[in-house]
Amino acid sequence: MTYYGGRELAASFRTVRTNTLKIAEEIPESSYGFRAADGCRTIGQTLLHIAAIPKIQLHIQQHRVDDLTKVNWPSLLGELAAVETQALSKDEIIALLKQEGEHFASYLEGLHEPFLAELVKTGQQPAVKSRLELLLSPKEHEMHHRAQLMTLQRILGLTPHLTRAMQERMAQAAAAAKA
Repeated sequence: MTYYGGRELAASFRTVRTNTLKIAEEIPESSYGFRAADGCRTIGQTLLHIAAIPKIQLHIQQHRVDDLTKVNWPSLLGELAAVETQALSKDEIIALLKQEGEHFASYLEGLHEPFLAELVKTGQQPAVKSRLELLLSPKEHEMHHRAQLMTLQRILGLTPHLTRAMQERMAQAAAAAKA
């Protein structure tokens, strides 16, 4: 028996996506074309990448792939690249993040322990991973890109909402200590 299953995966993913959406909402649309350096994604492309990434795990899990070397990676990654290069407005990107995020979270919610415990060959080290571990990867991947977006917010002169919330908690604690 595990204490982390489909419902917990979904709740955790929704928390991460909520924070990503807050960042997407706070960055002005005029900055969605900003890129930190040549060869990097723009802010808009990064958000589209985040929206599309769960599709990899949905493909793997819904087709019950048991060996990742059997996946047609060029085709699957091509589909993701097509999403990233769409010319969408800020509102359309946010709508896509919400839609795709909820689609993935709803899928996760319905997964049961025996399925999550199944092992999948990876073709690299480690040689196998559980489906649970594979399904954690979109959240981890999103958090990686969200950190990039928070750095970009700083470059644009914005203070990320998570930083503001922490500053507020620290101010409240300091005020309480003085009282």
